[in-house]
Amino acid sequence: MKISLVRLSTKDLATLAQRIISNIQSGKYPVITNHPLTATLQTSYTEYDKVYTKQIYSGKGKDVATADHERDVAYNNMKAFLNGYRKISSVANYQIAEDLYGIFKRFGLDLDRLSYSKQTAQMKKLIETLEMPENMQKISLLSLNVAFMDMKTKHEYFEAQFADQAEANADLRQMTSASRRDLEKNLKSYINLLTVMKDIPGWELLYSDTNEFVKAAKNSDIKTKEEKKS
Repeated sequence: MKISLVRLSTKDLATLAQRIISNIQSGKYPVITNHPLTATLQTSYTEYDKVYTKQIYSGKGKDVATADHERDVAYNNMKAFLNGYRKISSVANYQIAEDLYGIFKRFGLDLDRLSYSKQTAQMKKLIETLEMPENMQKISLLSLNVAFMDMKTKHEYFEAQFADQAEANADLRQMTSASRRDLEKNLKSYINLLTVMKDIPGWELLYSDTNEFVKAAKNSDIKTKEEKKS
């Protein structure tokens, strides 16, 4: 009885473990009743099940998207004000608005349409440039201090939310990987035990039934690969 457990999908590994454990607990095989390996296998499956049934990702995507939207609104509000103000040459400081709008143009007028990472990189440069003393003075002359701080704050909040999401996703992947390794190890030990004992009276039926579960898992792996190719 041979199978490459590492090649099984997350779901197929869980299905194989669940079938084997249910079979052990059926009471049909006295030779495996109360065997210490079965308790270890059950424990590792329980831990694996807790993790694999969760979402693959942390679920923080909505918070990140909301923070990004708020950042976009603050960015667009300030950009729109400068764009409108600079076009009215009869008002005081219209040239200042033109200068500041030129900075926005330098780093892109469509930052809100970029990917998270690209927008963050450009927003960082935009904010750093606007924070230069000569530009902060221009911002003050147009009474845009509050608008600028709102844009900066929303950008920093987005970065914090994005970092939290990345960390949570990494932690979840590590948990899944660790619990999978334990389950694979204990399943392999159990399958090896049955393979060694298959010719011993009392073990034949248990080996035969378990072998059918293993064959089904192998077939699932083959089907999955064929589906990916098609």
